[in-house]
This record gives sequence, structure tokens and C-alpha cells, in this order.
Amino acid sequence: MKTIIDLFEESVSKFSENPYIWEKQNDKFLPTTYAQTREEVYQMAAGLMSLGVAKDDKVALLSEGRKFWVISELAILYTGAVNVPLSIKLESIDLLFRLQHSETKFIIVSGAQSAKIKEIRDKLPMVKTIIYLDEKDSYADDELHVSTVISKGIKFLAEGSERLTEAYRAVKPNDYATFSYTSGTTADPKGVILSHRNYTANVEQALTLMNIPPHYRTLIILPLDHCFAHVAGLYSFMAMGASIGTVQVGKTPMDTLKNIPINIKELKPNLILSVPALAKNFKKNIEAGIRAKGAFTEKLFNFALSLSYRYNKEGYNKGAGLTFLYKPLLWLFDKILFSKIRQVFGGEMDFFIGGGALLDIELQRFFYAIGIPMFQGYGLSEATPIISSNSFTRHKLGSSGYLVSPLELKICDEDGNALPLGEKGEIVVKGENVMMGYWKNEKATNETVKDGWLYTGDLGYMDKDGFLYVLGRFKSLLISSDGEKYSPEGIEEALVQQTATVEQVVLYNNQKPYTVALIVPSREAIKRSITAMGIDLNSQEAAEAAITFVNNELAKFKSGGEFEGMFPDRWLPATFALLGEPFTEQNGMVNSTMKVVRGKVEKVYSDRIEGLYTPEGKNIFNQANVIVAKEILGAG
Repeated sequence: MKTIIDLFEESVSKFSENPYIWEKQNDKFLPTTYAQTREEVYQMAAGLMSLGVAKDDKVALLSEGRKFWVISELAILYTGAVNVPLSIKLESIDLLFRLQHSETKFIIVSGAQSAKIKEIRDKLPMVKTIIYLDEKDSYADDELHVSTVISKGIKFLAEGSERLTEAYRAVKPNDYATFSYTSGTTADPKGVILSHRNYTANVEQALTLMNIPPHYRTLIILPLDHCFAHVAGLYSFMAMGASIGTVQVGKTPMDTLKNIPINIKELKPNLILSVPALAKNFKKNIEAGIRAKGAFTEKLFNFALSLSYRYNKEGYNKGAGLTFLYKPLLWLFDKILFSKIRQVFGGEMDFFIGGGALLDIELQRFFYAIGIPMFQGYGLSEATPIISSNSFTRHKLGSSGYLVSPLELKICDEDGNALPLGEKGEIVVKGENVMMGYWKNEKATNETVKDGWLYTGDLGYMDKDGFLYVLGRFKSLLISSDGEKYSPEGIEEALVQQTATVEQVVLYNNQKPYTVALIVPSREAIKRSITAMGIDLNSQEAAEAAITFVNNELAKFKSGGEFEGMFPDRWLPATFALLGEPFTEQNGMVNSTMKVVRGKVEKVYSDRIEGLYTPEGKNIFNQANVIVAKEILGAG
């Protein structure tokens, strides 16, 4: 068993002069070799030790992706401390919980994120020092710029490098490497404890499916705080002597996003880690570029796509049957069309790896057709995270691919019993990549990991060819289009308890761009309110007022509302469907313990749910809502 430090030191020995990190400086991507990276890591680690960072201390890292994000994480690990990587999407109140819960003593933060830390600084008495990655006008006694830390590190090493050597050699495979915080239902997210062994084991597992030659480059466009970017990006590339690039950080988040396509062309990556939301944006831009070239080019492109779809089939049976006859024509289309599109990605892209939420199969077909396959994978933070992936040698469109090896998997029913091949149930896995547990949450750990088996909470099945299919939530976990998973129960409970008009509610999101709600309103509360306003209950005005009342109640939980901050806005319903019939045992939508049977509700109201994802349906005054509102007001 190895530590991340072992992994890095071995790669420095083998690939010392290979580039490891590419970062844009003065309008050009410049490399830092493995040997140079190690030197900077040593200096940063020594600087941290000079500040008092010791084994098992928690050091939070809050920054956009950049070279010094990578340097900082490795430096933290070299001291024997634990990295607490934090998402830049988080607001100060979200950061406060994570920093307090993790018992963070030191914070490394970028300039763009520093205001969030400043806002909560007085609530963090356990934090000893804040290190800034960007210059600021002045520094308090407990603040330093990273260059000062480096200077301290150089001095520390000059006085005796053996102290650092002793520190990193004392790190063991089962020592904690990171606390990766999941999205919580309330203000209580869980800290996933991942050890050095978890990471190095998952790297070895992942490399049984991925081939990464030393000349390969990737541009890390996913947040570095997530373990998918860690394993599939930082550490898998590190293990093979390959290199990673970081997106040029702009003055604003939007500027950084705009830099992605520019940086891709400049760095010319061989593969990119992606999520559905990014992939859809790439596709949208490609199609817009084709349309801009005129009707003839668009028709030719669409014909070439359809031909390629027929030739590729489901991936594993590409070119089967008479479709081999398409090959000469596809070669021509590749020359005149697809190869030019690939230049958008720098011209050297071999494939994407899709993580996060499930990839739309049409999205997979599209990129496969233009010559850059998008291999869907599956994983979760608690598995460090990679569980399976498609690859060049094993590829079936619509599946989440083959399991990494070694890894055990079973599909279980609600009672935890293993199901036969092909049957749908909860995906349960066992291997060295399974997390150590949740930080300071023994109850959740015991519910999630039983006898070494990780109960993922995801629904899926394995086909006869060994491909894993992930279908969504096993119980009630919701999944956004960018792969974020969150539980709806706390939100639903709050909506019922804190509002007058919501009697029952079920939230829904299954890889969609926003959350929606199915709401059974309180007839009496709505009728009372409208009557008090002197509005005729049988009028159109009354129906619209009823819908407005419900919408105003939901708005209380969003930014600027009475209950602002209870939940992230992105988890709250963007729109809703009013239902005229309550959920009861009689209609099968509530079980004997009075819990809503989500599967039944979603099945019965599937048309209403799908309607909410159309432009007309997203409007709260859609026809279906008006009809239900009129029924409610006319009853009793």
C-alpha cells in the first residue's frame, strides 16, 4: 500500500524532467516539471511546518484551480496534515460549518474568496493563520502571503531538511488525506474521510480502465475540491508521468468560464474530465458554429452525424453488419467536417471522461460521432470516487461502463439482500477505495458502510456483459445536471412546517437543470386568504392569486426571503405543479408509516413533471396549475 507522497516521489524519480503542471503566465502556458514541483512542494511544506502545522492538523484550501492549489495540497500532505478542500461555490455560512466541523487550524485562500473568510473570521477562534495566494494591501498578525510562507520554508530547510523528511516519512497509507464535504440536506453536510490508501488504491483501480501515456496532457476544468478531479486528474496523471493544466483564473467567475475554450485550444489536451452540463455547452457551441456557416454546411453536418450514429451503433458493436460500408464515406466526412471541429479542442483530444450525473445518451452519440468519445463513468465521493467507466476497449453507450479492478459489487434490494444479475436495486461496492467514514458522524458511517460494503444510495443493475447501468436515486436522493447530489426530505419538511399553503410536497430532480416540486396545497388556507382580499373565488383572478400565494411561500426560502440560507437556492424548486388530490394510503402514494412513496408519485405525475421542464410549464401560471387552482377554490 502506498501514500500519495510515495506516488509522487516515485514519479519524480522516473519522470523528473517531464512537465507536471501547466499554468498560463504572460499569455503563454508554461510548464513546471516533476522535479521543480517537488522543490516547490518541499518549500511550501517546510513553510507550513514553520508556522506550526503538524501531523493530523486540518488545513482548509479555498481557491480556484491553479498551480498553487496543487502545490498547497501536496505540501499539506507532506506535513502529515489533512487537507479540507472547499468549493468556491459555497457562501460564507456554508464555509463556517465546514471549517468549524473539521476543526480547521489553518486556511489557504485565494483573493477572490478571501471576503468570505473575512466575514466569518471572528467565528473561527481555532484558526491560527490565514495564507493568501494573491497579494493584498495589508496583512493582520495572523495573515501571510504565500511568498512569505515559501521564504520561511526555504529558511526552515536550510536549518535542517531532515525535519521535513521525518514528517513525510511518518505518513502511513491509512492516515487521513482529505475531508471531502458532501452537500447536506440542512446546514449539516457530511465530511467524507479519504485516506492516502483510498486515493492511491483508486488511482491503481482507475488505471485498469484508462491508458495515460507520459506525453498526455489534460486541462482540469472541474473543481479541484472534488475527488473526481483528484483521482482522474491530479493523481492518475501523476502516477503515469503525464501533465495537468489549470484554467486561467479570470477577474470574475464568468471570465474564468470564458477562458476554458481559449485554454483548451492553447494547451491542446489529450483528454478532458467533464460533467454533463459542460458537455452540453460544448455541443451547443459546436452546433452554433455549424449553423453560422450556412444551411448547406448544416445539412451536410447533420447527414454526417446520422451516418456516424448508424455506424457506431451502441459502441461495443461499432461497424457491425453492413454498416462497414459507411467507412469510406465517414473517412471523407472526418476529413472535411469532424477533424475541423476537433480543432476547437486543440486538435489532439482523444476522449472525454464523463463524471457526475448521468450523461444523456444522445450527448454520448454526438461526441462519439465527431471522433472524441465521451466515456461515461460512475462514482461518488465515498468511493474516492471512481467505481466504473467506459473505455476504448469496453464501451457500451448508455451504460456507466466496466468496474475498476479490484472491486466487488452487488445489487441489493431494500432489505440489503443481493439480487440476481440484471435486476435493479441499490449499488453496493467493496474495495480499498471505500472511505474511512464520515468525520464525527458515526451514525451516518454505520448506515452507509456495513462490513466494508458501501451502500451508495444509487439505483442500478449489471447486464450480462458486465456493464453497470446507473438509473438515478435508489431511495430519495436527487441529482442535478452537474452531478451534485442532495436529499429532499429536509427541504420538504421545512416547506410544510414553515408555510401556510403547502400541505404536502415532493421535490424532483433527476439530472435536470433545476429542481421542481409537486405540491398539494392547503385548500382552506388559500380560500381564506383570497376571501379576505375580497376576490371572487370563481374568477380567473382568484386562481392566479392562489398560485401566487404558493409561489410566495416558496420564495421565503430563497435569497432575500425570511428563511434565506436554510438551503442553497439551487436545491429549491424553480417551479411547481399544483395537485388537486392529496397523497394518501388509499391511492398508494403514502405507505403504512405515512411516508410518501416517491416512485409511485413520480410515476403517476410523470407528465406533469416533464411539463415543468418546458418553457410553458416552467411558468407558474401554466394551464394545468390554473385548472387545479380553480378546482381547489370551487370545492367545499
